[in-house]
Amino acid sequence: MSDNKKTSVPYFGLEGISENLKKDILSGFLVFLIALPLCLGISMASGFPPIGGIFTAIIGGILVPLIAGKNAQLTIKGPAAGLIAIAIACVTDLGHGDPIVGYKLALAVVVATGIIQMAFGLLKVGNLSDFFPLSVVHGMLAAIGLIIIIKQVHTLVGVKPEGKEIFDLIKEIPHSFANMNYEIALIGFISLAVLFILPQIKNKYVKMIPAPMVVILISIPLGMYFDLEHEHVYLFQNHVYHVGPKFLVTLPSNMLSAITFPDFSQVFSGTSIKYIVMFALVGSLETLLSAKAVDLLDPWKRKTNFNRDLLAVGAGNTLAGFVGGLPMISEIVRSSANVNNGARTSWSNIAHGFFLLVFVAFFPFVLHEIPLAALAAMLVYTGTRLASPKEFSHTYQIGKEQLIIFLVTIIFTLWIDLLVGIFAGVASKFIIQIILGIPFKNTFKAGINVRENDANHITLSISGAAVFSNYLSIKKHLFGLPLGKNVEINLSECKIVDHTVMDNLHLFGNDYRAAGGSLHIIGLDNHKSLSEHPLAVRKLKTT
Repeated sequence: MSDNKKTSVPYFGLEGISENLKKDILSGFLVFLIALPLCLGISMASGFPPIGGIFTAIIGGILVPLIAGKNAQLTIKGPAAGLIAIAIACVTDLGHGDPIVGYKLALAVVVATGIIQMAFGLLKVGNLSDFFPLSVVHGMLAAIGLIIIIKQVHTLVGVKPEGKEIFDLIKEIPHSFANMNYEIALIGFISLAVLFILPQIKNKYVKMIPAPMVVILISIPLGMYFDLEHEHVYLFQNHVYHVGPKFLVTLPSNMLSAITFPDFSQVFSGTSIKYIVMFALVGSLETLLSAKAVDLLDPWKRKTNFNRDLLAVGAGNTLAGFVGGLPMISEIVRSSANVNNGARTSWSNIAHGFFLLVFVAFFPFVLHEIPLAALAAMLVYTGTRLASPKEFSHTYQIGKEQLIIFLVTIIFTLWIDLLVGIFAGVASKFIIQIILGIPFKNTFKAGINVRENDANHITLSISGAAVFSNYLSIKKHLFGLPLGKNVEINLSECKIVDHTVMDNLHLFGNDYRAAGGSLHIIGLDNHKSLSEHPLAVRKLKTT
């Protein structure tokens, strides 16, 4: 096979094993090192047993790629921090204070979610991800990041909070820091420092070592030094602190004995249906957005069939729910690491799942030595990346109206829940569109005219408005354009062109040019940009 990545696409199948397997196994092993601690931490933060996250990653790694086939070659399937907020709320609400009952009832929700996602794939609704405004999506992710930080910072310092609601947990943060368990907090803070500092080191050999694995290699010896394996007390600053195995990961000695079957007795209750909708909506949206992002990273520019990806993830979720696992998505952090580590095909995903299976089956005693504070540090670090100040600044730079949508999504998510937050963000976007004056008739359908100027030149004119809610009608025509032509997209008759459409047109233009054509956006000379950002909202100037 040629080394020219742009012309020689690796083949996923038995024929490609001899050429790709070496690099795929290496990448799979490195992704396994990242996935192992994250799966444990995400599972525990979600109210599931630690082994639940491992079950999901094994299924997502070994079985889902076989269902997906040649599709989504470099995406890693597994549990994700983005679903923690929904999962823990689901377990809590269904269990009414009993975590075991809530866990079994939540598994039924996971199974039902998987079935719905398979239906999404079969009904080809993958394109609906384009309906959601980008500021709402980023607001959703930022809110999830804040929720993760707020909940995990208490575990980081070794304190169990009394409150359950987000704002109660926020109020308790000063109390937790004032009463931190110093041995546990030391493990947590050192772990957090490693996660922030290690990626900043430019040495290529250091960059090859996954920061989460370094955290494990440091935190396990620290836990042994503090003798967390045995219940005891220590005196520090005239205060007595209790430590013991409750600060370590708990895993069964036999993986098969940990398989837990779902309880379907409440699957049709209002509470279950609420969380089925939330898992299906948010999980599917995160899967589709991650798949889009990985497509941009793929050196061979392979394109994901989003409907096939939803079908495969849905099948994986159905099986995961039946054995005691968390819901899965196409996960962007591990997928990015997979690309950066030189993966070529889905065999890397399969290899990562296989390494997880072998490790948990034969070395569970090692996992038991991992301090919970180290896992909490990984989740806090993940939360800071999702809710980074840069996200707020970047959104503001795009436009003040985008920041409003972003903040509305965050506030309602923290105040009520994720589903309400998403709908509130979308509603605020509609209100802003009305204020900006888009024609009502163009709310869900843009005026589109495609004209072939000659054999090689095509003009696609959009009139009325080009906004998130009518982008699906625009996308249908965009993807119907023949490849290799000279295309102009004329926006001169649009009263409003929003940020979501500007961003999607930018991405489409890159893909179209990569396929051998040329694409130019024209007709914006008479539009006012609502900020200096190149993808800001454009509003037609009034004369």
